[in-house]
Amino acid sequence: MADEIDYKRLIEAALFMSPNAMSVNDICTATGIASPGAVERMLNELISEYDSASTALKILQISGKYMFSLKDPYISKVSSLATGPDISRGSLRVLAYIAKNEGVLQSQLVKYFGTSTYDHIRELTEKEFIESKRYKRSRAISTTPKFKEYFSI
Repeated sequence: MADEIDYKRLIEAALFMSPNAMSVNDICTATGIASPGAVERMLNELISEYDSASTALKILQISGKYMFSLKDPYISKVSSLATGPDISRGSLRVLAYIAKNEGVLQSQLVKYFGTSTYDHIRELTEKEFIESKRYKRSRAISTTPKFKEYFSI
């Protein structure tokens, strides 16, 4: 009996150890739980537990993925301790420009930042901070809900 696994705590451990937000399928793979429905149920229970508990932690759901974060009164007090996001300096500059100019065209970004913009856009898209939609002969680029949650905007 001592070897029985509490699957809800296993999901909690997986979220804690993961450097990235995890989808239900990611959690299923990491924990070996075969039922996505059971994982979703346990995630909802964990979210409720953390929301009602006297703790600085919470579980966020961002674009269908889950991750640990801090509750609002604490995040501003200790954010200086956090390491910066794993984003290159150039990509961070491009991201700031996109955030200020929502819907900016990719062609405008290339004119402003140069051809390295394509690499920055690829990096930011992979990290799910931006999305792009076809607009005439270019692409309109805007930030995602994950960007707003991640940077507390």
